[in-house]
Amino acid sequence: MKASHRIRPVFDDPNLVSDAGLVSALLLAESAGLYDLLEEGLGVAQPNATVKAASVVGGMLAGADSIDDLDLLRHGGMDRLFEGVRAPSTLGTFLRSFTHGHVQQLDMVGGGLLAGLAGRVPGLIAGCDTVDGLAFLDVDDTIRAVHGYAKQGAGFGYSRVRGLNIQLAALSTPLAAPVIARARLRRGNTSSARGAGRLLAQALSTARAAGVKGHILCRADSAYYGWAFVGAALRAKAWFSVTARMTKAVTRAIGSITEDAWESIRYPHAIWEEAEQRWISDAEVAEIPFVAFTGRRKTEHVTCRLIVRRVKRLQPLKSDGSHQDALFAAYRHHAFITNTTFSTVDADQLHRDHAIIEQVIAELKDGPLAHLPSGKYAANAAWVSLAVTAFNIARAAAVAAGCAKARWATLRRKLIQVPARIATTGRRLVLHLPTHWPWAHHWETLHAAATSPPPAATP
Repeated sequence: MKASHRIRPVFDDPNLVSDAGLVSALLLAESAGLYDLLEEGLGVAQPNATVKAASVVGGMLAGADSIDDLDLLRHGGMDRLFEGVRAPSTLGTFLRSFTHGHVQQLDMVGGGLLAGLAGRVPGLIAGCDTVDGLAFLDVDDTIRAVHGYAKQGAGFGYSRVRGLNIQLAALSTPLAAPVIARARLRRGNTSSARGAGRLLAQALSTARAAGVKGHILCRADSAYYGWAFVGAALRAKAWFSVTARMTKAVTRAIGSITEDAWESIRYPHAIWEEAEQRWISDAEVAEIPFVAFTGRRKTEHVTCRLIVRRVKRLQPLKSDGSHQDALFAAYRHHAFITNTTFSTVDADQLHRDHAIIEQVIAELKDGPLAHLPSGKYAANAAWVSLAVTAFNIARAAAVAAGCAKARWATLRRKLIQVPARIATTGRRLVLHLPTHWPWAHHWETLHAAATSPPPAATP
């Protein structure tokens, strides 16, 4: 491929747009109730708050990661395709007018929209519409680095990076990629587990409202090992699977596991031994009954299963000669508590799949959360909430287009950032899209889904 030297670029066509896929994505969001939810649920004291919030969401879908980037909505014929597009300065003022209560209203709008999208696009949360189904709620947090001293709430957290903390709960199933049930912005020096019980309770309510009828498995790492998270799961009659901290009680329990209780598992680089009909690897699992949180009041003691995965150390540590010290010197142990009914091996595999939430965090940081654009804390919290809304719309659009596993960046490249020329015939606008566009079928499938009547409700 070689560029032609006979090109003279001129920015002079008012009928061209660079993000034609926004039409279908926002039509899908509208049919799921986005504008009605914003109109009814958002009480910020700003004129035309609904169209301003939708403008921010639209800009994020098109790739904006700062307030200035929202200007990409004002080019060519975009004002012919969309009503109510506002300038970045207007949208920045709008975000800075938010309070903590308004951000909570946005969170509720996002939860309602997820339920609407799940009803509009049935495959969005596939495999959990029966009582035998299984869904996962993964909770984690991440630090979004910020720079300068004008960022309210910024601080040094566990990563030793100055920033703001974002906590989120991702909802997924064995058949469906994750969507975000809840998310919130927190001060940078906030501990990971702070507010985890409330976030999980809200995420569980959102999951049920979105149509999850089966079991929900709540997963988290050792930062959330505590009664707040586990208690919230138990109150909602959900399962939990939480990495255990290596407390004295946990290490004593691990040391009491007999050698014949360990079972080899399929692990990276494991080899199947046909003669012995088992996996040959350095990874083994075992379990033992356990009572967690015995330091709390008796009603908060949790009887559960302690499942342990051990892997041989490449370089054994020095041991004092005792049995328990030799055990921990020779193996690295990874323990978690759970109340599921799965086998030991299956429970271990499901717990390891908690890492799926890292994909969600990576997609957000590759999109609107590349920056937290304002110096005002509440404005950044509103930005995070609207980013969650945009993420879920993008996920629903991907499923509707037949690209259920596509990442957000892939969706933008293939379906959103599609150039088009606007023409008029009668009272109808016609979008002339590129010929031989490799993903034209997916684009047309999405547009058909966005403009068709909603599916009939199942009894």
